[in-house]
Amino acid sequence: MHLIVDSRLLWVTVQIAAILVIAPLQQACAVNQQKVRQSRVAGSFYPADPVALSAMIDDMLAHVPAQTIAGPIIAAVAPHAGYPYSGPVAAFTYAALKGKRYSRVVVIAPSHFEAFDFTSVYEGDAYATPLGTIPVDKEFARQLTKMNSSIRLSTKGHDPTPAGAEHAIEVELPWLQRVLGSFEIVPIVMGDQSYESSRALGVALAKMIHGGDTLVLASSDLSHYHPYNDAETIDHKTLNALEAWDYLSMSRNFETRTWEACGGAPIVAAMIAAERMGANQAVVLKYANSGDTSGDRSRVVGYSADLFVRAPHGAAEQEPFSLSQQEKSDLLALARKSVERAVGQNESYSPDAVSDVRLNEERGAFVTITKSGALRGCIGYTSAVKPLYLTVRDTATLAALRDPRFQPVAAAELPQLAYEVSVLSPLRRVLDTHDIKVGEHGLLMKNGDYEGLLLPQVPVEQKWDRLTFLEQTCVKAGMPRDCWKDESTDIFAFTAVVFGEHRP
Repeated sequence: MHLIVDSRLLWVTVQIAAILVIAPLQQACAVNQQKVRQSRVAGSFYPADPVALSAMIDDMLAHVPAQTIAGPIIAAVAPHAGYPYSGPVAAFTYAALKGKRYSRVVVIAPSHFEAFDFTSVYEGDAYATPLGTIPVDKEFARQLTKMNSSIRLSTKGHDPTPAGAEHAIEVELPWLQRVLGSFEIVPIVMGDQSYESSRALGVALAKMIHGGDTLVLASSDLSHYHPYNDAETIDHKTLNALEAWDYLSMSRNFETRTWEACGGAPIVAAMIAAERMGANQAVVLKYANSGDTSGDRSRVVGYSADLFVRAPHGAAEQEPFSLSQQEKSDLLALARKSVERAVGQNESYSPDAVSDVRLNEERGAFVTITKSGALRGCIGYTSAVKPLYLTVRDTATLAALRDPRFQPVAAAELPQLAYEVSVLSPLRRVLDTHDIKVGEHGLLMKNGDYEGLLLPQVPVEQKWDRLTFLEQTCVKAGMPRDCWKDESTDIFAFTAVVFGEHRP
């Protein structure tokens, strides 16, 4: 008796058996092939042992005094240096988050070791720390990259490079694991530090995030390697602007390195996102620098813990800036002397050091020069970049010699000139154009490289209503009259202390 087997049936049987064996193996391989960004600074920036790491974090959290936060926390800032140095400050941010419920945390960091010109959203599956693996919200990440061409899925800024491994995201994660428990992350590294890049990311996040289950966290230290007192001076300029919610001035000063924060662009992006998600108050919980923990005050790094919250009554009104009559007279005399020295003697005026506190405050200011009542020049700094008296000195000279609308002032004209100074408040984005008050607010309109500013006195002098004021600021910026309606246009308002000479 012979056994006859249909070869086709045998082939099918073998194939089925192969599928039954291989499929589980493929599934196992798929799990093993997940791209997990492993910890790179465990054992240096923080303990590699999970028990020791948890104990260190818990101890620092326990030393934070009880704090009352008025309203939901929309976004936050925490430093990213080694825990022995920045941990006591970072603990203030994370103590405020302890017990909160967030299902997703968007962590925005700078790139310390790799140069690229876009915003890199991690394309992998997870980040790992000694406390466990945190999954990436891949769908959110994928959708985010569709919001703007400057935002891309990538490993740039995430994977190690020959120059070093990025730590700015990783350092924040054990803190989050300890205070939040289970959550997903969206790890973002910004290669481009420009305002446009920060705005693109901030606006995209605000459009993507719905409800209160997502936290935006900016990872940043402040100034680097200055003597202790110099660092405090630089860092408090940043923190004052943060509390005033003047992120445009912050971004400009970070770009020019006038102020310092390695994560300046992430902070600005977080503020833009938080503002559009309803946050209305910035809270500086703690400031210190490495000199406070290491004892070495010769070259320190600054750290701050900050929150952006939706407070029930909004931000507290700051005391209006004011100047005495003597201070106004001194500034007007300084403007005149600076122009007369520059025009008459072709040299810059170097005033003696000024001891007046208000004149040493860094403020934006404009100097307007008129001749027989007609405009002869007007130039200013919109952001606080220098002490007020130096800002007035410089802008007066620029108004006389560099205003592109006029020929430079001639020596024969000097006796006929009159001066007006406008000292600006911090800039804050207009959320509702109906809040603009003609005669009280000046406007700055910005859309990409297009930008224009009109001082508060201009619409009064021209007898404009609010709509005309908006349209004319667009025109000043070189844009269509209705540019203020474009969602790509940012409108910033400010007030000003305005004073001038009264000469025939």
